[in-house]
Amino acid sequence: MMAMEKDPLLKPAGEVALLMGNEAIARGAIEAGICVASTYPGTPSSEIADTLSRIAAKLGIYMEYSTNEKVAMEVAGSAAIAGLKSMVSMKHVGLNVAADPFMSLAYTGVRAGMVIVTADDPECFSSQNEQDNRIYSILSGMPMIEPSNPQEAKDYTVLAFEISEKLKLPVILRTTTRISHCRMNVKLGEIESKGYEKQTFKKSMQELVLLPANARVLHRRLLQKLKEARKISEAFPGTKVVGEENDIGIISSGAAFNYAMEAVKATSEKIPVLKIGMTNPLPEETILDFLENKRLVIVVEELSPFLENYVKKLIAEFKLDVEVHGKDVIPEYGELNPSIVYEALAKIIGKPVKINLKTIENVPRRPPVMCPGCPHRSVFYIVRKVLGDKAIYPTDIGCYTLGALPPYMAGDLLFCMGSSIGTSSGLSKAIKEPIVAFIGDSTFYHAGIPALINSIYNKAEFILFVLDNRTTAMTGHQPHPGTGITGLGERTSEVKISNIVKGCGVKYVKTVDPYDLRTLEETFRDALNASGVRVIIARRECALLSVRRKIKEGKQIKPYRVDKEKCRGCMLCVKQFACPAITVKDGKAHINERLCVGCGVCAQVCPFNAIGEVK
Repeated sequence: MMAMEKDPLLKPAGEVALLMGNEAIARGAIEAGICVASTYPGTPSSEIADTLSRIAAKLGIYMEYSTNEKVAMEVAGSAAIAGLKSMVSMKHVGLNVAADPFMSLAYTGVRAGMVIVTADDPECFSSQNEQDNRIYSILSGMPMIEPSNPQEAKDYTVLAFEISEKLKLPVILRTTTRISHCRMNVKLGEIESKGYEKQTFKKSMQELVLLPANARVLHRRLLQKLKEARKISEAFPGTKVVGEENDIGIISSGAAFNYAMEAVKATSEKIPVLKIGMTNPLPEETILDFLENKRLVIVVEELSPFLENYVKKLIAEFKLDVEVHGKDVIPEYGELNPSIVYEALAKIIGKPVKINLKTIENVPRRPPVMCPGCPHRSVFYIVRKVLGDKAIYPTDIGCYTLGALPPYMAGDLLFCMGSSIGTSSGLSKAIKEPIVAFIGDSTFYHAGIPALINSIYNKAEFILFVLDNRTTAMTGHQPHPGTGITGLGERTSEVKISNIVKGCGVKYVKTVDPYDLRTLEETFRDALNASGVRVIIARRECALLSVRRKIKEGKQIKPYRVDKEKCRGCMLCVKQFACPAITVKDGKAHINERLCVGCGVCAQVCPFNAIGEVK
């Protein structure tokens, strides 16, 4: 036990640990006695499962990185139906992928506690949209709670399991990027996860097999459970009024509550804030009590007017004389901050704006770039060298999405995970230009395989690059079926992409090392002269993993250097290859040897042989 306590997640009850919101959720899960955890990694949720992966074996928890969110939902849901407490975590768009089993789990219910974590991403920090997953709680009929800080993230996770066990329903724990990634000292409770025994499955066709006749009955049962959930919502300990009584009030929840409190403090006004911890079902009686003596209420929330619409509904239904403001003064897009809320509050209550709460001003933009030595860079460089703007480039979700940015400009269409293959199939029937698509290894396993089968079946015409960097790189280097490692760190079968592609019926399959520019270019030109769906697997380990392993093994990383005498200043390596380790100094290319990982690809790019390994 002494070794375990060195990990802050495994400190004993009563102690305090500095935890990220996601880490706090993981701690809450083990305090609740979780047995099974599943996920498909996605920022801002990734650290929940990464944390559990680190400690699962020590506590006898089963943890897995599933091939996608739908599978992860099915794994956790079936475990909870079998009688084992489970949790599944994903980013907001992941719930779209998992929506099919998610909706059905509300009907079947669960026999042990199940928590579904959805981490929303206002401002699209690492996502393709800003969807507000609070709507999913209404759509499904599942209870939902929202923490405002890491301490609540831990405590609410425990409460979520308790509510789930009481209602026999999964419970949604919704966070946002700020809650997931902020840190604070968290007071810890007792760890209940101490291993588990496999259960004997209890059959019940009427409850667990969603034939129409069963589903109709189960829907009515779900509605009855929601009536019980409303009583729980009224008594939820995280719902409270903060501040002194006034005829002006604020209603808020989640991260927005923190901004509201800071804005109120900045005004020096006595404005009470109703903080709602359980946001589905909403605590109707609590809200009505808060509205009773108010002439004006401001609803502070990020994204859609979820709370605002419900407050307006109550006001209309009970014929209250209360003025309501929300999205008329607060944006329905992007992430809020104290300054935005303060300015809205000042406008409504007529207080002049004297304080600027913005803390970040005139900061230079730092657009994301692929890392030095990234194997994806070579693919985009060669594709653009050969075809330039003559082709259409559907792309996908991953580090390689950065290939859509200058100087490569190889990203013309992107919807979601796996869409590069499906859209290429559709485009091949609709446009004249050649199509070159890109998808990563983890994304291929996640959602690319059905689309590839569809493309072969329907005789599509395009080239697909599977950019296999041997990991799920963008979200933190989690394993996937191609790595041969499980979430518990155990060896398992390596599911080879080349075998899958051939099994789907692809005739043209080539595997190349993207660091070998000549072979890469020759293979690409050959594929252009072939027909049908052609797959080129560009296989090379992520440069970050490679460097870390070399450092761990004590191996020297030999950087490259520019020979100033040979360099003609053509800037091909800077403007077209665009490795961030290469800059310009005195009109010549210059390599920052502290950034260079020694891949040597730039030496192959240089037409004047001016780049070589440092001797």
